[in-house]
Amino acid sequence: MIQEYTIKALYDLRETMAAPLLEQAEYPWEVLGDIGAFIRKMGETLSAERFEKRGQDIWIAKSAKVAPTAAVNGPCIIDEEAEVRHCAFIRGNALVGKKAVVGNSTELKNVILFNGVQVPHYNYVGDSILGYKSHMGAGSITSNVKSDKKLVVVKGSAGNVETGLKKFGAMLGDHVEVGCGSVLNPGTIVGRESNIYPLSSVRGYVPPKTIYKKQGELAKKQESMG
Repeated sequence: MIQEYTIKALYDLRETMAAPLLEQAEYPWEVLGDIGAFIRKMGETLSAERFEKRGQDIWIAKSAKVAPTAAVNGPCIIDEEAEVRHCAFIRGNALVGKKAVVGNSTELKNVILFNGVQVPHYNYVGDSILGYKSHMGAGSITSNVKSDKKLVVVKGSAGNVETGLKKFGAMLGDHVEVGCGSVLNPGTIVGRESNIYPLSSVRGYVPPKTIYKKQGELAKKQESMG
C-alpha cells in the first residue's frame, strides 16, 4: 500500500455522507463501482423532514436549490444547502455534499463531491471523488478514459498502483484548487491543499501543499507567517 494515495491521506471523512462507504476501502478509487448502490441504500434512510424523494432513486434536501432547467438522474443524493444551477446535468451515481455548487452546464457522473465542493462553470467530473471544499475553475475537467482504452495505473514518485479500472478520473484531496481550463488525466491524484495552474494537463500524483505549474515543475507552498 502507498500511503500517499490512500483515503486517510486525502480526505476528512467527517465532511461527507459517503463516509460509511469510504471507510471500507484503502484507496478512494476502490469505491467507484459501489457509489450507485450506496446512494440507493443511504437514500432510504434519509429523514423525510429534511429530504424529498423526487423520482426514482433521487433524494434532494429541502434546503437545496435546484434550478428548474437542471437535469437530475438517479441514483443521486443532493445534500442540504447545495446548489445545482442552470442547465447542470447530473447523469446518475452522484452524491453532492452539503453547500456544494454544481454550476451551469456542469456534468456529473459516478462521483462523490464532499461538502463545500465547487464545480461551478462548464466542468465535467466523472468517476472521481472531490474532497472537502475543493474547487475546479471554469472549464476544468476530469478525463476518465485513456485514449488507448487501457486500464488506468496511478503513477507517482512513491510507486505505481494498477487499479484494474478502465474508467477513473481524478481524486482531489481536501482544499484543492484547480485552475481554469485544466485537464486532469485518468488516474490523477492531487494531495490536500495543492493548487493546479490554469491550462495545465495533469497526470499522476501531485503531493499535498504543492503548486503544480506544469509537468515536472512543482513548487512547495510557503507556510503562512500569520
